[in-house]
Amino acid sequence: MRHAFRCLPSLKATRVKLPTSAPRPRCPPTGIDPRLCLPISFSARRWDNKYDEKAKGLDRKGLDKHEQEVKVRQHQAKRPWHRENADKPPADDAGRDANSMTKGKLLTTPTRLLKLVLPLPISVAQQESNDSGDGDNARGVSSGETIQPLALLVHPQQPLSYVERLIQAEVPPITVNGKEKIPSVYFRAEDTMGSDNKPTTRGEARARDKKADGTSSRGVGKSGGPTTHVASYSGLGREGPERKRADKSWVRWSSSTEMGDFIRDAARGREFAIEIEGCGDEVRVGVPSFGDRTHYMRVRLRKMSRRIDELARIKHDCDMLAHRGAHRLAKGGFAVLTGWWGVVFFTTFFTDFGWDLVEPVTYLAGLTTIMGGYLWFLYISHDLSYKSAMNVTVSRRQHALYEARGFDLQKWEQLLHDANALRGDIKKVAVEYDVDWDGTSDVSDDVKEVLDKQERKEGRKSETDDDDGSPASEEDTPEDRKSEKEEEEDTGKPAS
Repeated sequence: MRHAFRCLPSLKATRVKLPTSAPRPRCPPTGIDPRLCLPISFSARRWDNKYDEKAKGLDRKGLDKHEQEVKVRQHQAKRPWHRENADKPPADDAGRDANSMTKGKLLTTPTRLLKLVLPLPISVAQQESNDSGDGDNARGVSSGETIQPLALLVHPQQPLSYVERLIQAEVPPITVNGKEKIPSVYFRAEDTMGSDNKPTTRGEARARDKKADGTSSRGVGKSGGPTTHVASYSGLGREGPERKRADKSWVRWSSSTEMGDFIRDAARGREFAIEIEGCGDEVRVGVPSFGDRTHYMRVRLRKMSRRIDELARIKHDCDMLAHRGAHRLAKGGFAVLTGWWGVVFFTTFFTDFGWDLVEPVTYLAGLTTIMGGYLWFLYISHDLSYKSAMNVTVSRRQHALYEARGFDLQKWEQLLHDANALRGDIKKVAVEYDVDWDGTSDVSDDVKEVLDKQERKEGRKSETDDDDGSPASEEDTPEDRKSEKEEEEDTGKPAS
């Protein structure tokens, strides 16, 4: 250690010269007072604004609150058990009961079946008492604490008794006089005829019969006006106007009535009722309107119409090209005949051969033409006419263009047949609901014209088959003949 200190160079005391203060500036010898020649300094004055301070404080407070919320959210994402109200169930029983299904629905499906959704009017206590029974038919409606709605698929042509059996199979039996019994199911629909169809007792019926002896056969209703015997239909269903509960009168329908007929009559009101014996409340079911019943059918019809529109454009282009070629061929034939006439005329009057040579030539040429036409008639087995010749030439050209454009004629005819069948089904439902439906809102005018033309064509074919091959043109009207001519020519119009 001492050796290390010895190796260090000796430090000598050095004198450090500190800088002295700057000399005071002197005024130039210009005769100015020296007291005025003082150093001048400039400094920015601080502006204290209390409003700016408050704004900065509020902004800082908002940022702090936002940062705190972000931190809490990140913390909850990492630790879900630290969330607010984490100890409570996600769904409240009271809210679930309040939002439970209280009215049934009658929905349409793409398969033309009707989906009936019914909230069963059975309490949980009744279910538990039925589960604890010792009978063979004792069973529960639902395995949980709540009773879910019942869904049934029904065809419109099935009777109400079928729906009754389905409901009875899902509802527990009731006890009457100590014996178990399958509950009866009743179907009721609103009656819009008036108040004279309300149920009466036997005494009221006898009194009405006595008073009816002095009245006319026409009858007078309770409202003072004449009773009508014509049912009114609206087809609005659940979209119709709401009526007061006291103004509604109900009619019970027979179990042998078809479901479609029952819905058609119930569509005059907004809903129909299903009453299950042994249950306090009846089930109200909303009646589907015409738009609801035909929703999927109209969607399919729109899809088909778009496809028909695309194919109609291709078919129209091919038909126009085929007819244009046939007309060119006809014009070429006329040009040949005109040239032949010119040759005969020139040879007869402007050459030395004269009529003696031209006469046998023209005779043989005309006879050859007749023989060729007769052979062509035997080949095609059709009438020898301009229309048949045009049809042969046009049809060949059409098929060639169809194959080149990828147009399948069989698929086209099948598509038109399916679209017309779908239109027929919609029209049947429109008749049931007494609604005027022409399809203009779902099908364009050009597509409708194509479908109508195909429908008339199929109708004439069916009439010909019914007459065992007899021609159906004997009783055709001029309009039918005109439409037939248009179809044979098949010029068509461009679909837009």
